[in-house]
Amino acid sequence: MGHSSCWDWSWKFDTGSHPPSPLSLARGDPSPHVMASSDVARQLKNCRSLFLSGHVGFDSLPDQLVNKSIHQGFCFNILSIGETGIGKSTLIDTLFNTSFDDHVSTHFQPNVRLKAQTYELQESNVRLKLTIVNTVGFGDQINKDDSYQPIVDYIDAQFEAYLQEELKIKRSLYNYHDTRIHVCLYFISPTGHSLKTLDLLTMKNLDSKVNIIPVIAKADTISKSELQKFKIKIMSELVSNGVQIYQFPTDDESIAKINATMNGHLPFAVVGSTEELKIGNKVVKARQYPWGIVQVENENHCDFVKLREMLICTNMEDLREQTHMRHYELYRRCKLEEMGFRDTGPENKPVR
Repeated sequence: MGHSSCWDWSWKFDTGSHPPSPLSLARGDPSPHVMASSDVARQLKNCRSLFLSGHVGFDSLPDQLVNKSIHQGFCFNILSIGETGIGKSTLIDTLFNTSFDDHVSTHFQPNVRLKAQTYELQESNVRLKLTIVNTVGFGDQINKDDSYQPIVDYIDAQFEAYLQEELKIKRSLYNYHDTRIHVCLYFISPTGHSLKTLDLLTMKNLDSKVNIIPVIAKADTISKSELQKFKIKIMSELVSNGVQIYQFPTDDESIAKINATMNGHLPFAVVGSTEELKIGNKVVKARQYPWGIVQVENENHCDFVKLREMLICTNMEDLREQTHMRHYELYRRCKLEEMGFRDTGPENKPVR
């Protein structure tokens, strides 16, 4: 399979201008992409609507964008956080209907380390460069206080690499392999009746850097009534501790209703399995126990289908946009301010 280059998502919706220069980015110069609301209002007020007497052809722009994106391919980067043996690799395999051949880690890791693997996937004519970053040894140490720090450092390092590429005089963002994390699947242990201190501490330190989607792992190990109480307790603790998790967007009318409904189902209670069993006339992914069978894609059994629909089918693009427009932009602004750059001076002009 051929190499897939990733989008320069910074400018993909730009239809009439070029990215600002590295110098203007460093100075904080205003660009066509970042305009004051008053400037936008003034332009709209002076904009005239005209009637076309015949076909021109710019109605093909959406098709051009689709064709270009298919040709370039897409990239998506997942950070998987959870204790050893909680089922992270199995769930990722199940989500993408393949085996990523990730080796099982032991519980005897002196430190948390992050292991990134990149794969080329293709579905129909769409190519996806998928990077999966696993947290090896997370929660295994006796002193767990700093378990989140290597994860924070890794996310920041990917932001920094992108920033350095963006500030080059001769940039190659078109072919740049964007390693910024688009989503964090945070695996919560089904044992216990509340979030662990490590869970709250980690998510609190990550929520300004990455889109967090919490999932209850191995949801088939607790009863439905206990599971519902556990979900309510988790969401209550996240709110009371000020942890901001990713909310499926409701500003697009075409997906607003389903996303609003799915926001009410968080955190998703999931079961992963690549084992196939025949039930009746159908072959399904399932887990078999002495007491019965749990079907992964049966919504009466778990939330796996909800997670896959929300993560991949409906909101993958929004997760990438949020990463660039919100999380990376915050990192970029803080770094440039640390370097002494400011947007405006006394005369309301860009200065350093």
